[in-house]
Amino acid sequence: MPKNNDMASNVTMIPALSPAELKQSKYRQIRVAAYCRVSTDSEEQANSYQVQIEYYTNLINSNPEWTLAGIFADEGISGTQTKNRKQFNKMIRKCQQKKIDLVLCKSISRFARNTVDCLEYIRELRLLGIGVIFEKENINTMMMNSEFIISLYGSFAQAESESISKNVSWGIEKSFREGKVKYVLDKTLGYRMGEDGVPYIVEEEAEIVRRIYVMFLDGMSMQGIADQLQSEGIKRRSGSSTWNRANVNFILKNEKYAGDAILQKSYTIDCITHKRVKNNGEKNKYIVHDCHPAIIDRDTYNRVQQELAKRGAIKKRSAKARTELGQYSSKYALTDILICGECGTAYRRVTWTSHGHKRIVWRCISRLDHGSKYCKHSPSISEESLQNAIVKALNAVYSRNGDMLARMEQNILAVIGDNGDMQKQTAKIQKRLEEIEDERDSLVRQITSGAVDEDALDKNFESLNDEEAYLKTQLDDMQTKAKLSDEKKYALMAVGEELRRHDCHLAEYDDVTVRKVIEVIRVLSKNEVQIIFKDGHEMNVAVEK
Repeated sequence: MPKNNDMASNVTMIPALSPAELKQSKYRQIRVAAYCRVSTDSEEQANSYQVQIEYYTNLINSNPEWTLAGIFADEGISGTQTKNRKQFNKMIRKCQQKKIDLVLCKSISRFARNTVDCLEYIRELRLLGIGVIFEKENINTMMMNSEFIISLYGSFAQAESESISKNVSWGIEKSFREGKVKYVLDKTLGYRMGEDGVPYIVEEEAEIVRRIYVMFLDGMSMQGIADQLQSEGIKRRSGSSTWNRANVNFILKNEKYAGDAILQKSYTIDCITHKRVKNNGEKNKYIVHDCHPAIIDRDTYNRVQQELAKRGAIKKRSAKARTELGQYSSKYALTDILICGECGTAYRRVTWTSHGHKRIVWRCISRLDHGSKYCKHSPSISEESLQNAIVKALNAVYSRNGDMLARMEQNILAVIGDNGDMQKQTAKIQKRLEEIEDERDSLVRQITSGAVDEDALDKNFESLNDEEAYLKTQLDDMQTKAKLSDEKKYALMAVGEELRRHDCHLAEYDDVTVRKVIEVIRVLSKNEVQIIFKDGHEMNVAVEK
């Protein structure tokens, strides 16, 4: 029997029995369970999984004082969250039902890689009189001083899990850099996954996608497109014939329809919660071009993206508006292009009622909101007269279709030529920026090797830094110009398509045609408007009453 210096010489302490020993006196044998886990589904890990099960089965059965209460094993599941581990949770329930006296586990990291969960379950089991033995760390949780050690090891295990998570993330990002696309197409209309791992086009569904793009470029709103498709009973990928704005928006913005794939649109915040969030620029994104067959040609896709940006950037038209952004009107093309020649404010469609007679006119919003305070002379124009003037101008254009098409083709070629020159200049600047980085690294190596004094290279560093800043500014300017050139090219192409479509005069006003061909209409007076076409051509047209 152990002695204690605080006790009298004739006193001997009889140690208290551990809960397991107490239960052994009640039961013939201690009911022992084992918990095993591996985190991935690889063949090597699967072998480890089987080895753990066999090891604990033999260990428990070979001890005459123990009886096997079960082997609980989770395969291919991370240990950072216990809620996803079915076998672990089953073991805990058995413990709560007093069907287990002792739990064996290879290490704390197998039990849980989350310190909070680890301590929470160990404390719960201790209150039930159930100990956990971690073999690797040689810890028995029923020892009074073991909780601190468990907390310490649990922290190590959590750090290890975070390290593994970083390695996995690095591997995933490496696959992104290599252009390896993992497709998820269960919500993507028009595609199915082929046996070779590459998506193929379902032509019947692809026609619906193409139609949506055409309707949008023709000026329809996303809600208008959704209503049209729903009224026709057209089915989405899910099989539902219910459409809404979000469904159409998903199709219009989905780069997969152009044959591309953007990788890392979302990411996992941490390895404990496994919560995924949208990547709004916190992480790198990677776009893989032409990685599968395209349903929408690239020019059409780019035009739709520019139209989306244009509609999203519409400024408020009225000073009384609650927000700085306006709302796109798919109903009336003039809402977006008709402006006051005096103050530059947009015009609004207004219904006048006099003696029971209704009349539609367009009025300057500044005049409507503030009277003549800021805009003194802007006229109100009859919608019918305005539309007749526009039809007259368009028919004049169509009468010399060939001249206008030739001029636009020259403009498109000029834009493409400018873009080609800019691409060459951009490549030249990028190459020089790489050279500057190499030269700077060379200077740093000279300093660290002691070959030259740092102060002697100050001017070299200053010169390189100044040149780098200048080139980066130039590069930003060129990229902005390239974007504007692309927008101009697509606008001209749209006008060309519309002109080729009309081989005769317009019989009546058409909103779709106006959107495609006209950039802006400026009201000069109640008798005259100036129409500016998307190819840059201007025409003054009389407005007849």
